[in-house]
Parts: sequence; C-alpha cells; structure tokens
Amino acid sequence: MNDLDTFFINVDDFCQTFLPAWKKHLTSSGVKQRNKPLRISVSEVMIGIAFHQSEYRDLKTYYIHFVCRYLYQQIS
Repeated sequence: MNDLDTFFINVDDFCQTFLPAWKKHLTSSGVKQRNKPLRISVSEVMIGIAFHQSEYRDLKTYYIHFVCRYLYQQIS
C-alpha cells in the first residue's frame, strides 16, 4: 500500500469516527444544529489537507502542478 492509500484510509477512518461522536456531543450538550447532508467528499477533504501540508501558495497552482500531474492517475 502506498502513501496515498494510507492517507485516504486515515482520513476516511477519522470521518467515520468523528461525525457520530460530534453528533452525540451536540445532542448531549443541547446545542441545536442543522441536519444537512454533507456536501464535501472524502477525496475533497484529502485534497484540502494535502494542500495545506504542501508548500504551494494557492489551490489552482497546487491542482495544476501536483494533483493533475501526480495524483490524477491514482484517483481516476
């Protein structure tokens, strides 16, 4: 398994454990929150995390020079 697979699994596992725990916390604390479906996918979360860990200054440059060049073959 390569680093991208491990990274995806870690992000997915975090999302699977965090969201139910967050809902439980909100219910027990009495905080009212809208119950809208998520609009962002795990792969979009991964790109955001990887972008913030990279040395790129803007998302467009990161996407063109890194995602399209190196990650496109692995995510398509």
